[in-house]
Amino acid sequence: MADTRTNNPALEPDSDSPINPGLELAQFGAGCFWGLELAFQRLQGVVKTEVGYSQGNHPNPTYNLVCSGTTNHVEVVRVHFDPNICPYSKLLDLFWSRHDPTTLNRQAGDVGTQYRSGIYYYNENQARLAQESKEAKQLELKDSKIVTEILPAKRFYRAEDYHQQYLEKGGRFGDKQSTAKGCNDPIRCYG
Repeated sequence: MADTRTNNPALEPDSDSPINPGLELAQFGAGCFWGLELAFQRLQGVVKTEVGYSQGNHPNPTYNLVCSGTTNHVEVVRVHFDPNICPYSKLLDLFWSRHDPTTLNRQAGDVGTQYRSGIYYYNENQARLAQESKEAKQLELKDSKIVTEILPAKRFYRAEDYHQQYLEKGGRFGDKQSTAKGCNDPIRCYG
C-alpha cells in the first residue's frame, strides 16, 4: 500500500501562533494583497497584518516564483485579531466587500491563480462562519456564481519585506495612506 503522506512543508497546516494570547489568526486571499491588507489594518481589533503566500506546493516561495504560476500559492493577508473587539464575522464582511468573488483567478487587471478568492480557516468555527457568509453572499448575488474557496489554512510564507504594509509606506509613488482605525479614505492600490 502506497504512503500518501508527503514531506512537503508547504502542504502542512499553518501552525504559527498569534503574536499575543487571546488573539486569533485568519487568512484571506482577494486579489493583490496590498489593498486588502490596508483595509484590515484600519479595522478596530486587528492587531497585526502581514502579507504572504499560502495554499501552494512550493516551500519558501518568492514573489517572482508565485507570479510564475507554477506554485499554486495565493497572495494572502494573515490577520492577528482580537475576537472580543473584532469578531471573525466582521473580517468576513470586509473580505466580501473588497473584491469580486465571482471572477476565477483574477481581480480587475490582476490575472493568475495567485489572485484567486479564498478564505483559509484556522478552526471549525471559522470554517462554519465562512461557509455561512458565502451562502448569504451567494443569495445576494443571485445569478453570479461565487468561486471563493474555503479551505484549512496551510503554511504561511511571509512575503518579502517591501510588500509588508506597502500602501502605508507609500507604494511606488511615496503617497502614504492612513492605517488609522476607522479610516474611510478610499484605498488607492498601485504597484
